[in-house]
Amino acid sequence: MSAPLTAAPISVSFEFFPPADTVMETTLWKSLERLAPLAPRFVSVTYGADGSTRERTHNVVSRIQKSTTLTGAPHLTCIGASQGEILAIARDYWEQGIRHLVALRGDPPHGAREYRPHTGGFAYASDLVTALRALAPFEISVAAYPEVHPAARSAAADLDNLKRKIDAGASRAITQFFFDGEVFLRFRDRCAAAGIAAPIVPGILPVTRFPQVVRFAESCGASIPTWLKERFAGLDDEHDTRLAVAVEVAIEQVQELARHGVREFHFYTLNRAALTYAICHALGLRPQPQAAPAVCAGAPA
Repeated sequence: MSAPLTAAPISVSFEFFPPADTVMETTLWKSLERLAPLAPRFVSVTYGADGSTRERTHNVVSRIQKSTTLTGAPHLTCIGASQGEILAIARDYWEQGIRHLVALRGDPPHGAREYRPHTGGFAYASDLVTALRALAPFEISVAAYPEVHPAARSAAADLDNLKRKIDAGASRAITQFFFDGEVFLRFRDRCAAAGIAAPIVPGILPVTRFPQVVRFAESCGASIPTWLKERFAGLDDEHDTRLAVAVEVAIEQVQELARHGVREFHFYTLNRAALTYAICHALGLRPQPQAAPAVCAGAPA
């Protein structure tokens, strides 16, 4: 394993999803408590692929805001709500002191063949970003796709869409996960050539269960390199070995990117802390002193 990289400061952020039951809720808050001392720039909370979980997302982010020292960043999508309803949610977040949002178009509802804008809603993420910036000076993150969004007409059209979101006022773009570092580096170069000056932050997905990752990749157009398949071949029933390989793969990935000047990473935690914590440790991040408990892990307020 390579030594930690300390040439320049590393910044990280973590993504979580709202829990569906009390067991998952306990896991979520324990994971937040474990990762909080690494002083993430923000922690985002997803919205559900089709705009579902809206209330649960709101509850998690509100609790983060009230009970922790972390910066919560709720996802907002264009799915399933009018412009007025979405902006009312954003206004409520602002009044709670929440200043960072992740603005997304969102995926079609389950069973729908293609995306259709909601009647009276925002058609695209760039429209949502424009409206959010007019509402309040939010910090806004948007999505980027190094291997092209599955619904995009072409790579060029996908890049044009990203530029529209940045030009509308987005602060940064967070990429879909990938496993080949060259995929991200080539995409970063294409963004620079297109005049996109905002940070392009790589999204890192630690592999916990390989079949699950394959399903994720198929749904979002990400590729699974042959070498990655070979690393996990035969390990479905070898829990400890599989986790060791997962840590090794992710550390190799982030350290390769760091050698090419990447200093900000976004981790898709799947509400689990162990792998993400190990990867951050390899990047040179260490727990920071906390003036107060970073996470209140008791019963919800």
